[in-house]
Amino acid sequence: MSYGQISSASDSLAADARTLNNLKLQAGQKTPEAIKETAKQFESLFMRELIKSMREATMKSGLTDNPGSDLGTDLLDQQFAVQMSGKPGGLSDLIAAQLTRQMGGTEPSGVDSAKKSTTTSALGKASALAAYGANSASPKKAPTLSQSNFVQQHTAAAINVEKTSGIPASYMVGQAGHETGWGKHEIKTKGGAPSYNLFGIKAGAGWTGKVAEVSTTEYVNGDAKKTVAKFRAYSSYEESFRDYARLITKSPRYAQASQQTGSGQAFATSLQKAGYATDPNYGAKLGQAIQVAQRLQRSQVVAQSI
Repeated sequence: MSYGQISSASDSLAADARTLNNLKLQAGQKTPEAIKETAKQFESLFMRELIKSMREATMKSGLTDNPGSDLGTDLLDQQFAVQMSGKPGGLSDLIAAQLTRQMGGTEPSGVDSAKKSTTTSALGKASALAAYGANSASPKKAPTLSQSNFVQQHTAAAINVEKTSGIPASYMVGQAGHETGWGKHEIKTKGGAPSYNLFGIKAGAGWTGKVAEVSTTEYVNGDAKKTVAKFRAYSSYEESFRDYARLITKSPRYAQASQQTGSGQAFATSLQKAGYATDPNYGAKLGQAIQVAQRLQRSQVVAQSI
C-alpha cells in the first residue's frame, strides 16, 4: 500500500473488525507512515466511544429522535473523532511508540522516555474516561462485569449464526443477556443440568427434543402471575442461537422483526408487538440490553486489536 493510499484513509474512521485488521496489516509494514496512521485510527476509535458515551449521558427530548437522526449523529461523531485525533503530543503518539517498540523499529521523534512508560496507562485512562462519561450525568449504569463476561462468552457463537441468519450478533447476545439476567438465571433441566436455552423459547406441541420445566412469570392483562412452563433444551449455546434465529426468520409471526436489522430498538419493539414476551415493557428493556451488548462488543474489538 502506498503512502497516498494510507493518507487517504485519514479522513475516515475504522469502525469495524475488518478495517481494524487492515490497519494492523498496514502497521505490519513497519513504515513510519503506516504506523502513524494506524495509531491515529485507534485514537479516533477511543474518541468516538468517548463522544458516544457523553451523548448517551445527555437526556433526549424524543421529539425528533428516530433512526435517521441517530445515523446522522453517529456519522457526525465519527467526523469529530477523526478531527480531534492525530494531534502532536496526543494519545496517537503514545500508541505509535508502543507499536514501534513491539516491532523493533526506531521510535518516532517527539516521544520522550517518560511518555513511553505511560502508554499502557494512557490507554487504560481513555477507556475509563469513556465509561465515566456514560455514568456522569445519566441514570444508565456502566456495563457490569457479568455483562462483559457474558458478551465475551457468547459473541463468537452469535457471529457464526449471524452469517447464516442475517440477525446482528449484538441483537442476539443482548436478548440472550436480557432473558437470562446476563447468565445469572439460565434455565436448568431437572437435576440442575444446563438447558443452554438463552432465549426462553418454550417447548410447544411440535417440539420433540429435550425439555426443562421451570417456574416463570407471565403477564395477564398487565398483572404478573407465576406459572410452570416447559422450555426447550439444547446440547450447546450455539444450538440455542441457531434455533432462535430459525424461529425469528422462519415464523410469519416475526416477519416484521426479522426485517428490522438496521435498528436495535426497532427490532426490540417489533418483537414485543409480535408477542415474543408478555412483559408490557419488554421492547424498552430489550432495546437497552442490545445497546449494552453493542457497546461491549465495540470495546472488545478495539481492545483485541491494540
